[in-house]
Amino acid sequence: MKSAVTRLLRSSSPVSPSRLSAAILLKNNSKAFLSEDARNDSKQVEEPFKVEEAETVKVAPPSPDKLLVLGGNGFVGSHVCKEALDAGFTVASLNRSGKPPISESWADKVIWNQGNLLEPDSLKDTMEGVSAVISCVGGFGSDSYMYKINGTANINAIRVASDKGIKRFVYVSAADFGLVNYLLQGYYEGKRAAEAELLSKFTYGGVILRPGFIHGTRRVGSVKVPLGLIGSPMQMVLQSAKPLTRLPLVGPLLTPPVSVASVAKVAVRAATDPVFPPGIVDVYGIMRYSGQK
Repeated sequence: MKSAVTRLLRSSSPVSPSRLSAAILLKNNSKAFLSEDARNDSKQVEEPFKVEEAETVKVAPPSPDKLLVLGGNGFVGSHVCKEALDAGFTVASLNRSGKPPISESWADKVIWNQGNLLEPDSLKDTMEGVSAVISCVGGFGSDSYMYKINGTANINAIRVASDKGIKRFVYVSAADFGLVNYLLQGYYEGKRAAEAELLSKFTYGGVILRPGFIHGTRRVGSVKVPLGLIGSPMQMVLQSAKPLTRLPLVGPLLTPPVSVASVAKVAVRAATDPVFPPGIVDVYGIMRYSGQK
């Protein structure tokens, strides 16, 4: 553009005023244009793009879920508490006596609460901040007593947990033993009533475990009873007799025992794993989920 203007000005041919004015104007505009580009280029060189280092934000790790174990001082409940603690969860327990006289180190890590499941109002404070409940409450006695402990007590807990908005509830129930059900009518009627309430209140987060005979080390006072010496051989024999369990009357009696460690492991997993399927888990399901052979 500049050479064309120069040629026009140096031309020997006559140049009209209008052509001269146009040439001068074009030359000035081109200088202005070039000057603007130059200023931009200079600015870009003098002020390069700055990349600032991102500020490091310290985020506190998420606190572990708080599990409430009902009956944590019992045979199954104590193993559930220990399993949950080993998995890194905060564990609270509610029972009628409060902190039990257990000398093992894990017991000192549990938040022990004293309460009565037959008095629903006493459960509300205990269930504050709880993400899941595992109930291991049960007992034997007269039919009315068994229905109250296995049924009414657990039903109260299920209702309070539902009202508190707790998402998951695991109930350790019992396998169907056919004829034995009739002999322990209050026991099984109470269990089934609690199961029905759980499936109603916790459609998507209720899990029912139905183990048969549970073996393992059981504490009776200060004495540890190794029930595994009986249960383990029975489990090996009766597990191979699985096809016979379909026989009427006799079949349920052949339900294989399961270790208390397996029950505790599956109970904690069912309470803390959001993809664990809701519903009833029988003995064979407990063995499968726990990895027990």
